[in-house]
Amino acid sequence: MSARAPSALPAPGRMRIQRILTPWILPLVLLLAWDMGVRASGTQLIPSPGTVGLMLVDFAVGGIYDDAFSQTLGLHLWKSLTRVYGGFLAAAAVGIPLGLMIGRSAMLRALVDPTLQLLRPVPVTAWLPLSMIFFGLGPKAAIFLVFLGAFYPIVFNTIFGVRTVDARLFEAASMLGCQGTGMFRQVVLPAAMPSILNGLRLGHGFAWILIVVGEMTGVPEGLGAVIMDGRMLSRTDLVIAGMIVIGLAGFCTDRLLVWLNNRLLKWSPQHHV
Repeated sequence: MSARAPSALPAPGRMRIQRILTPWILPLVLLLAWDMGVRASGTQLIPSPGTVGLMLVDFAVGGIYDDAFSQTLGLHLWKSLTRVYGGFLAAAAVGIPLGLMIGRSAMLRALVDPTLQLLRPVPVTAWLPLSMIFFGLGPKAAIFLVFLGAFYPIVFNTIFGVRTVDARLFEAASMLGCQGTGMFRQVVLPAAMPSILNGLRLGHGFAWILIVVGEMTGVPEGLGAVIMDGRMLSRTDLVIAGMIVIGLAGFCTDRLLVWLNNRLLKWSPQHHV
């Protein structure tokens, strides 16, 4: 009977390495499948991962193609960030207070909720012509479209959070003399916080999804504008490079929201992401 060979790493070390490496498996498999698919089909319409990688390097630091898009990543990323967070923060500033009030007041809910439910199914792309009429060509129309996309998840999750607060909490707070704004600050807001943060995270995702639609309104700079230019010029490497940057930016900023969620909900580990 042979003795089992000891592992080179202790169990916590193996688990840490496994936790770091596991998320990379699927992206690497997809990259390999993409490369093999392009090689096998011989298509000229879809670039290989290596070609897109060169485009990304040129987009970031230049020195490869030396065209109008070389070394412009920082500028386009900054412009898109200002529009995404301009629309998202405006949606949060309107959606959270409105959701708190609608969730708490039956009269306000009867007055406003049917209109919100009527407008919610209207696709954001349907607002594109009107946004260009209201705000003209440029970044204001893009911010408005991002605002619309982020607003509904934020306001409806806030309403849901307020309506699911245990009624006994309100009764207990009233018995202790908590009324008016104090009730909102000390009872409603903390109890609804998990749903509010969930709505913020959903709205944040929609804000990044809609930046390409928003930047179809004639803005010259931004990641969505780069993707549209790539489409017009049949530069699929540029289109995919812009998509990858949007995905990475959305992922990194989503991690910040997850960190904020976990910090604010330290008292509720079951709501940690």
